[in-house]
Amino acid sequence: MANEEIFSKVQEVLVDALAVDDEEVTSQATLTEDLGAESIDFLDIVFRLEKAFSIKIDQGEIFPSNVLEDENYVQDGKVTDAGMDELKKRMPHADLSEFDASRDVEEFSNIFTVDTIVKFIEGKLN
Repeated sequence: MANEEIFSKVQEVLVDALAVDDEEVTSQATLTEDLGAESIDFLDIVFRLEKAFSIKIDQGEIFPSNVLEDENYVQDGKVTDAGMDELKKRMPHADLSEFDASRDVEEFSNIFTVDTIVKFIEGKLN
């Protein structure tokens, strides 16, 4: 499946799940800040992606928030070196460079862009 096809299906999923317009769902749009997704929406998005692409996505596979709940990986609201290593290992589809600069747990959701989801799906399909 070509990147454009994957993007188109992901766009459709996000438009339906988040009640946003097609043109809002650009590759660089963040799910939370730009598209208004809340934590409950992430479950719905995963369910819809599984259905749209006929794949199984394990809990925490695409959005590994459980890493942020582990005291070995987070101290004083900042992700530790071990935490960054774990995120990089579990999220090869995500660009963590900006997040790595601040490591602020409050900013973690900003790494989830439409492109992050497209890359994740590409990895699952290949």
